[in-house]
Amino acid sequence: MNDFLQTALTAPTLLYSIVLAVCVAYWLLAATGLVDADGPDGLLGGEADGDGDASGVAAMLAKLGLAGVPVMIVLTVVAFVGWLGTYFVHLLALQHLPSLLRIVGGSVVALVMLVPGAFVTSLLLRPLSKLLLRLRPPVEPSILGRTAIVSTPSVATDYGQATMDDGGASLVLQVRHSDPHRFKRGDRVVLIEYIDQQHAYRVVSEEQFQRL
Repeated sequence: MNDFLQTALTAPTLLYSIVLAVCVAYWLLAATGLVDADGPDGLLGGEADGDGDASGVAAMLAKLGLAGVPVMIVLTVVAFVGWLGTYFVHLLALQHLPSLLRIVGGSVVALVMLVPGAFVTSLLLRPLSKLLLRLRPPVEPSILGRTAIVSTPSVATDYGQATMDDGGASLVLQVRHSDPHRFKRGDRVVLIEYIDQQHAYRVVSEEQFQRL
């Protein structure tokens, strides 16, 4: 037990131990109803406040195929994978190195573990993302023909989000377009078709919509 605690509370494992402890505390509070179980940023691809940071997080996770998955679930899995990786690397290799090399090597390992952490998280949670997208309420026909603002760096055939003001909280919608270079963040687009298989909307520019 002492060896376990010493490894868990020593860099680089300590960094992931802290994040994982925060996640566990969050889920314990969520289980009691004291915090929102959807996480501080809500469901990616669901409601959001439309600011740049939220859009950036949503865009990054959408690239991993995790649109619709609560942020805290993603963070918890990434932290757990990172914790396992750094724990065993420290146990098997880092603890046998001199102090200076252990510090440098530990810092590198902590950063590098984000890569397999993101990969494993994407692999494990993609089925959950697809399930959550299927469980979304049916599309309202009245939303077609309305204008939205692109919130991701680009819009392609398999990627893209836009925000739309529905009179209350801004909606974050999955949007698609055949030309990945046509739209960028901040462009105004019009929803013209709902793509059921992707749970997304096909969009065109306002100028093109007016010519239809």
